[in-house]
Amino acid sequence: MNYSLLDRGDQVSRELAETFEQLAKERGLVRDDERPDVVLSIGGDGTMLHAFHRYRERLDRIAFVGIHTGHLGFYADWKPNEVSELVRLMADGGGLKDRVVKYPLLKIEIVSDAGSESYLALNEFTLKGADATLVAQLNINDMPFETFRGDGICISTPSGSTAYNKSLNGALLHPSLEALQIAEIASINNRVYRTLGSSLVLPKHHHCDIFPVKKQKLLITVDHLAIPYESVVSVRGSVSEQKVTFARYRPFPFWNRVREAFIQDGGQP
Repeated sequence: MNYSLLDRGDQVSRELAETFEQLAKERGLVRDDERPDVVLSIGGDGTMLHAFHRYRERLDRIAFVGIHTGHLGFYADWKPNEVSELVRLMADGGGLKDRVVKYPLLKIEIVSDAGSESYLALNEFTLKGADATLVAQLNINDMPFETFRGDGICISTPSGSTAYNKSLNGALLHPSLEALQIAEIASINNRVYRTLGSSLVLPKHHHCDIFPVKKQKLLITVDHLAIPYESVVSVRGSVSEQKVTFARYRPFPFWNRVREAFIQDGGQP
């Protein structure tokens, strides 16, 4: 089995990466950053986002594994003291066919005066006014839904619903659901502008379009990437046909992660 490895860059993560590489070499695993079967992320969820975007052109041929060296991450199944067990399972486990889960991704298509571009997001996409309040028409399935005025709009994947979306009072969605979620960022409601005020969950066969009402500087983020735009004509969000694959060498239920991250540590009151 070939693997690639990205670490957060801090001392703990670098040392753990060196330990993993030594153990992997002893068990016959080969590091191949060009054509890996498994991509390991050592750090936090931010490190996993970097790994995802680095290998986004090979999503149909790789699986991701996360080792967290800080707080428990939603994309990290393993702790530093478990790295030898992970290497053993990778070396002895054979193929990955029966040891993976696949989660949906968000597809974003942006049309501007300069042309069109397409992005994939593992966590979320946001659209904000860079120097003024955002005013935009929101359509769902090509039908007008509302005119938004406020700081911005966030569209998240189910696996990303625990990130920025949660801070916007969005719902937590199990990552196996093929859906996207739209959440408002500080909407302004009055007699002129009126929005729903709740997050919306759209299934795979639906899409949403955002049309900025005026020409203005906008800041678009795709996961950790920040991209300034001018003269955006439209943004379309939909559930991508592509999925991301995570290697599951042992069970780690999503709701256990939610409980440990937000309610209690390790199941203890």
